Amino acid sequence: MAFLRSPLSPELEVRISGEGLYLRHPLPGDFEPWARLRSLSRAFLEPWEPVWPADDLTRAAFRRRLRRYQRDIREDSAYPFLVFQKGNNRLLGACTLSNVRRGVAQTASLGYWVGEPYKGQGIITRAVRALLPYAFEDLKLHRVEAACLPTNEPSKRLLRRCGFTEEGYARAYLRINGAWQDHILFAILRDDPRS
Repeated sequence: MAFLRSPLSPELEVRISGEGLYLRHPLPGDFEPWARLRSLSRAFLEPWEPVWPADDLTRAAFRRRLRRYQRDIREDSAYPFLVFQKGNNRLLGACTLSNVRRGVAQTASLGYWVGEPYKGQGIITRAVRALLPYAFEDLKLHRVEAACLPTNEPSKRLLRRCGFTEEGYARAYLRINGAWQDHILFAILRDDPRS
């Protein structure tokens, strides 16, 4: 429980600066703005995400989430980031590099969400552009993958704007909103041009 009362240990502290925003790992003090934004955006986000646990927006669930995040970072398996507006530190959304694979793969999966009040403002595009140098230069990844539902036109545009290439169609790829859903797969390589 000491982790919940103190900041991340120095080796886990990362802050990534982007255009008008910054990304950092979640901290205990983020619970209230996180829960408020997720609650406000629930109907907007649910069609694109796995089913939310019944207690997802509780403080206890957030504490469990933080413990898992700390373990994931230490084990080099995932790197979660909240996205904040520079200047007023307003929480806007989140980006995560998960399913990190080393060895011959050197890859990770990109996931993201933006609060409904901030949709259509290019926030996650700017966040992903800021995150990619961290993925390739700091984490030394070779490839970052992403998947989105075929009907999610904003997400497909976002990935293309960031330099991702569409690679194919995966049937029943992820369980989203309670059902196995087909996805379009995208990827960007370390040496690919980035916008």
